[in-house]
Amino acid sequence: QVQLVESGGGLVQAGGSLRLSCAASGRTFATYSMGWFRQAPGKEREFAAAIVLNNGQTTYTASVKGRFTISRDRSKNTVYLEMNTLKPEDTAVYYCAASPSVIPSGVAEGYDYWGQGTQVTVSS
Repeated sequence: QVQLVESGGGLVQAGGSLRLSCAASGRTFATYSMGWFRQAPGKEREFAAAIVLNNGQTTYTASVKGRFTISRDRSKNTVYLEMNTLKPEDTAVYYCAASPSVIPSGVAEGYDYWGQGTQVTVSS
């Protein structure tokens, strides 16, 4: 089992920034990539960003590319999502997920473990 705990969500004005953290524990040696997904009210959960833990390879969905940066600190078993130039449409619950794949996946089915989520609200 892998346990994931997100933190760093909150309320921010449009144009502002937030940094989310996801701390992993448990069988982290079986985790090769991690991702961030988000779910807005009444919408499907959507992919935001992913990172391969051993080489730092990243991938982003088009709507966040250039504004969001995913990174990892392997010594702390923690993955971050730096979010800049936030927009009201970025408002969602953000979930961290862990995958046994070395290929960063943009689909939820590629991830075995999920955190509880952290709310991000961007006011206009």
